[in-house]
Amino acid sequence: MLPDATVVRLGHRQQRDKRITSHLGLTARALGAQHFVLCGDQDQNVLDTLDDVTNNFGGNFNSEHQSKPMKWLKRFANDGGQIIHLTMYGQPYEEITPEIPKDSPIAIVVGGAKVPGEIYKIANFNVSVGNQPHSEVAALALFMAEYMGGVAGSEHFSDAKLEIKPHPSGKVVIDHTEDSDTS
Repeated sequence: MLPDATVVRLGHRQQRDKRITSHLGLTARALGAQHFVLCGDQDQNVLDTLDDVTNNFGGNFNSEHQSKPMKWLKRFANDGGQIIHLTMYGQPYEEITPEIPKDSPIAIVVGGAKVPGEIYKIANFNVSVGNQPHSEVAALALFMAEYMGGVAGSEHFSDAKLEIKPHPSGKVVIDHTEDSDTS
């Protein structure tokens, strides 16, 4: 069973960040998170994209917008959750990830253009995936793969309408909604 993980995207700017924020949500879902919290500009298109993918490819994943991320994070921490802040300035993920508990929910905070300094103080762990500028999506993927124990298996997405089967030279998509009755 996968740990209870939420990804929190801070500082989303609708006109500038829609693709990167969508990719953060898709990466969170594919690597086993159950929840995505969008903070910053309200952007229903990002939330709809994540809902559509979950509806078609399965899994237990939901997303929401929160206008007050610090309030949400403080409530999460007060309810026993651990806050993991992904930042270039944190401790190396390979070293610190084994110390992060797996028996309590975690919120993985991924910043945007400007991260409030308070995040560094309320986070239980400030975690870096390298100390050079890089993609938030890459940092999230590397951290989650390490923390979650690899990529979420097919059992995590057992209710999929569409299923992609690996193939060496083409695309194989199984549509579980097609009627198999051929009479």
